Amino acid sequence: MKVRRILGFLIALGVFVVPAIAQKTEIAISLNEQFFDALLDAIYQNSPPPQFDLSSQPSSSRTSTITSAFADQPSACGTVTLLRENNGTKTAVRFRDGKIYAPVAFTGSYNPPLVGCLEFTGYADTNIDLEFDRNSQKLVGRVHVLSVNINGTAGIGGSLIARMIQSSIDKKLNPIEIISLDKLSFPFTLPNSAHLRLHATGVRSEVAAGALNVIVSYEFVKD
Repeated sequence: MKVRRILGFLIALGVFVVPAIAQKTEIAISLNEQFFDALLDAIYQNSPPPQFDLSSQPSSSRTSTITSAFADQPSACGTVTLLRENNGTKTAVRFRDGKIYAPVAFTGSYNPPLVGCLEFTGYADTNIDLEFDRNSQKLVGRVHVLSVNINGTAGIGGSLIARMIQSSIDKKLNPIEIISLDKLSFPFTLPNSAHLRLHATGVRSEVAAGALNVIVSYEFVKD
């Protein structure tokens, strides 16, 4: 009798577990290097290049999109402008060795004391880490500057300018909104006029064969 009760409990448990599992699903999104090349081409062709002060300090709570960095356009000496390409280095997104790399070409100017405005060019080697923001339902990227290469300062303040560029890129670009996961949701209207939607519960990513594969775990929830 006791064995029957245990078996009956397990069967009943299974009846409730199976529908709960069935209400969850995964959606895979694949973004390759060509996608990001086309996106960057479109951005640079349709808006001014992003330019910001070397000393600017945007709020740490700010989340930028890939296009929102193209808004503020300061013009005085002491700025850095991100370019699509400069001296053979192209701003791009590349997938190598399981990581996301993003070389960033730039030009800029700096006004050191007693010297006057110095113009420089160069590029920054960066990589991008992905994070899932559960509250905002967004996949965001954080850019980490690995190194900065500068030409044109005539040996004046090169290391200082490199540190300023690194700090400015970190503050201006981070975090970047990659995908708004609630935009991928599909509304479903049930016969009783209730609504179901997809709610992201987790994200994992894989970098392989020149592409970023994002697997989003969703559950169906009632509005």
